Amino acid sequence: MDLAQLNADYGIDGQLQLIAGKGDFPVIKVTNDQATALISVYGGQVLSFQPQGEPQDLMFVSDQAYYQAGKAIKGGVPICWPWFGPDPAGAGRPSHGFARNRFWQVMGTAALANGATQVRLGFRDDDGTLALWPHRFELVLEITVGTTLGMALVSRNRSDAPFEITQALHTYFTVGDIRQATVLGLDGTTYLDKVDAGKLKPQGGPVAIAAEVDRIYTGVPKELVIQDAALDRRIRITSTGNQTAVVWNPWADISAQMADLADLDYTRFLCVETTNAAEDVITVPAQGEFRLEVTYAIERG
Repeated sequence: MDLAQLNADYGIDGQLQLIAGKGDFPVIKVTNDQATALISVYGGQVLSFQPQGEPQDLMFVSDQAYYQAGKAIKGGVPICWPWFGPDPAGAGRPSHGFARNRFWQVMGTAALANGATQVRLGFRDDDGTLALWPHRFELVLEITVGTTLGMALVSRNRSDAPFEITQALHTYFTVGDIRQATVLGLDGTTYLDKVDAGKLKPQGGPVAIAAEVDRIYTGVPKELVIQDAALDRRIRITSTGNQTAVVWNPWADISAQMADLADLDYTRFLCVETTNAAEDVITVPAQGEFRLEVTYAIERG
């Protein structure tokens, strides 16, 4: 990608520029009066969001993350689409689909009247995607960088027949100490415990992390909160378009086995993912669209 041309087309003086990131991947750097952010054009992936005056980034990205075409970047907000988890057809296609492993296109940028900055990224079907998933589509990610971080993942069906998707905003949140982090708002829901053969279990009270956790929560409310005691902050997650959410932390053994995670990285992040997963399958009608939206806010006091 031609950075000079991209900046000429989409740069915003004093607020947004495209730069060469790690692996020479084009990265959108946003700096406005409300926050800073980094967004990778590869994967359509937010890598950093930090409101002005906040001492810590909202996002965790591994120092050992891959920045190589065909590999996912470990951290930030990977986009899982058009399926979440293993290939549902068992045909050897990539886990979590193909959106996080390809270059997206910059579709538009704007300085909003409220001081926030908006970025639109997307891509359409091509021969490569059709070989993996035989549907014509347009996928668009709308990102709003302000006092909060807003994301809307828009799935458009460009064909004359409906198709089904599962998907996730697979967000890696920075936490000060995983042992002191809890997730509020899931009390009384049920979850599929993927660490225990997918058994359905009830959730009682806050979700605490003291071992490997990989759960798909069902019937989730529109608002969840990560209580990050070690950093003395709360992360409020407000979503629409989903009935499920995933809570994931690999814990010590798996973290040590992953080449793109340091051994102790598991202590520094928690994934709370806004998803359409398990039985929360979305049918996108012919020539129609579906929006999965989330807003992240950091709260103190």
